[in-house]
Amino acid sequence: MLEWLSNMENTKPLALVIFFVVFVGILLYVFTGKKRGKRLESYKNIPFLEGDKPADQKDKDSDNG
Repeated sequence: MLEWLSNMENTKPLALVIFFVVFVGILLYVFTGKKRGKRLESYKNIPFLEGDKPADQKDKDSDNG
C-alpha cells in the first residue's frame, strides 16, 4: 500500500478524490437543514442594517476627543 502511495501518479488522483468528497460534504452540511438555511439567509442583510458603529464604539470615540 505504501509503495502504491509513494508513486506520484497515484497520489494526485487520490488527493483529488479526497478534496472533492470533503467539498461535497461541506456543501451538504451548509445547504441541508432548515434551521441552518434560515439562519444563513438572515445573515445576508447584515451589511444593510442601520447604524454604522456599535454603541460601545461611539463611546470610545467621544472619550478620545
